[in-house]
Amino acid sequence: MLTHHRRPVCLSLISTDLPILSTLETAATLYQKDLHRFHLLLHQEQEQVPDGDRQVLPSSQLLWLELSPRRIVLTRQGNSQFSYRHFWEQGVYGISRYWLNEQERHLSDSFQLRNYTRDITMQGSPLPEFLRVEYELWAAQQCLGHYVLHLEIYH
Repeated sequence: MLTHHRRPVCLSLISTDLPILSTLETAATLYQKDLHRFHLLLHQEQEQVPDGDRQVLPSSQLLWLELSPRRIVLTRQGNSQFSYRHFWEQGVYGISRYWLNEQERHLSDSFQLRNYTRDITMQGSPLPEFLRVEYELWAAQQCLGHYVLHLEIYH
């Protein structure tokens, strides 16, 4: 039986060597898949800048995290133009894939980077309360920076 809980969360992305800091505080739904596997769904509303004479409505993004002690998948999808999926597994080079959301998608509208996951820390029992993913982002042989994904789930 799938159980779910509605909880306030704080999700941050921090670069340790670039001036990048992004934080989202919102309510999320935590689904327990089994003893150590969870899905966390967050909705992110984004204001868009008006484009000329067109009226642009706010876009809604869905952030979906698949959580386990050794593997994390983060997917962002919605009605904006840009989506991505990160796959992190401790000690492994994973894939970070980015694509444009258009009616007629072309293969050239997406690209992939590699990430190397240095550490995954997940704490809390029986439900997760804290997640930290430390990783490097790579394009071919070029490191694009070191990052920390930090998640707090308030119970």
